[in-house]
Amino acid sequence: MALSRAERCLALLLRWLSRACLALLGLVTPAPPRAGPSRPAPPRAVPPPRRELLLLPARELAARLRARQVTCVEVVEAYVERIKEVNALINAVVKDRFEEALQEAQQVDKLLSEGPGDDYLEEKFPLLGVPITVKEAFSLHGMPNTSGLVNRRNVIATSDATVVSRLKQAGAIPLGMTNCSELCMWYESSNRVYGRTNNPYDLQRIAGGSSGGEGSVLAAACSVIGVGSDIGGSIRMPAFFNGVFGHKPTTGVVPNDGQFPNARGVRTSFLCTGPMCRYAEDLEPMLRVMAGPGVNKLKLNEKVSLEKIKFHCMDHDGGSIFVSPVDKEILQAQKKVVKHLESELGVQVRHVAIHKMKYSFQIWSAMMSSKDSDGQEAQLFTDLLGDHGKPVWPLWELMKWLVGMSSHTLPAIALGLTEKLMKLNPGGNAKLVSMGKSLQEEMEALLGPDGVLLYPSHPTIAPRHNSPICMPFNFAYTAIFNVLGLPVTQCPLGLSSEGLPLGIQLVAASYNDHLTLAVARYLEKAFGGWVLPGKA
Repeated sequence: MALSRAERCLALLLRWLSRACLALLGLVTPAPPRAGPSRPAPPRAVPPPRRELLLLPARELAARLRARQVTCVEVVEAYVERIKEVNALINAVVKDRFEEALQEAQQVDKLLSEGPGDDYLEEKFPLLGVPITVKEAFSLHGMPNTSGLVNRRNVIATSDATVVSRLKQAGAIPLGMTNCSELCMWYESSNRVYGRTNNPYDLQRIAGGSSGGEGSVLAAACSVIGVGSDIGGSIRMPAFFNGVFGHKPTTGVVPNDGQFPNARGVRTSFLCTGPMCRYAEDLEPMLRVMAGPGVNKLKLNEKVSLEKIKFHCMDHDGGSIFVSPVDKEILQAQKKVVKHLESELGVQVRHVAIHKMKYSFQIWSAMMSSKDSDGQEAQLFTDLLGDHGKPVWPLWELMKWLVGMSSHTLPAIALGLTEKLMKLNPGGNAKLVSMGKSLQEEMEALLGPDGVLLYPSHPTIAPRHNSPICMPFNFAYTAIFNVLGLPVTQCPLGLSSEGLPLGIQLVAASYNDHLTLAVARYLEKAFGGWVLPGKA
């Protein structure tokens, strides 16, 4: 399906407009203070954590607590101290619940002192005493639930989202809420309620979105596991930019209840809630808890023989004009993975070129705005911006933004404009929806019961703040798998020459999450997984 002249002109126009907007942002955004004789240079990254407790996986923490080798109060105090140390730099935790967390830690220590058996505790409370953070888009009783929307700045949750409730029942202790992009629909976590989140490896870089607060807080060792959601890569992009693990489960396995905005219509098949972790070994136990009875749809109890997996590799999407070329260092990291798998496991990694992936952005956009099987239309983003009030007019909001009077971020306004443009070509959208369904069949057939695809997590390494406006559609590398419904794990692969995280997406056929999780654990051992920020 060749791009029409109109599509090419639209892509060029959008790039020109985004660069103009970036120039405007440069005018209205104050420059960071310069170093001088009386002013030291601002830090480039967060300082590395000093306490060993902050460097343990959730499973190891839970095991030490059950063995009474450390108290839960000690663990929570260590994380509270770490958040207080670095949150002013990264702005990841937007609302804490430290006092409540310490009270809950005391209750855990009391339970442990009463001496129930370790096997009982592990089965009933697999995450007992483990600190956790939660994306602010999810309900956590007594905590804000704005999703970065100014109209909701006074909204306080009166209940827990299903996944949050399950994690608390498993013994996890929430430390606080983390930042997201406005209405969770942009890949830089910045909004008019809480401000902007920074990347702990380079404070001048983005943390990703929409679960950017989670990615940043995990990478900075302020939390060990976290809750994210993903409709276009909102788990995997922050995990990639911050050098941690993130898993988008097979569609329909983990409940999405209790988050705002929630999916409606056809988008219920695209939105996924999933785990974000510093350590690969924590993905599976988190997924089991979050999925609840739905975990029976997966094959997590099956033993995975890595040597029997059929590996496929695709270096890029085929050259879409809507996205950036894949960065050289990302390609080199992916080639190292291929070489390692072939030399150490004795497998042959098959290089594939799936032509329809070139239209990932167009397919995602068309399917996101399509009707479901009952003919129900997807909720308009401009309606969500109004939050049950009057719909927002994006052109008017753009005029207000230019004079500093809009309560919305520029990316949210731009998305509203894009949504309007998409509705101008219903015939083309129908063809793209058909192409998406054909691509889904092609991918399921390619991967089968034992296949894993290696694919870039993003075309560029974590960009500087505001620069995603110049290439707004780069999220297509992750978004395409939402509309295909496939499970995907983002796996870190060390740092670039600039000290920024590298990574890769691991993709399997539906309900084969166990394959990508197993490969992630293997690659963590081979390439080191999460790397301490601020070591240089």
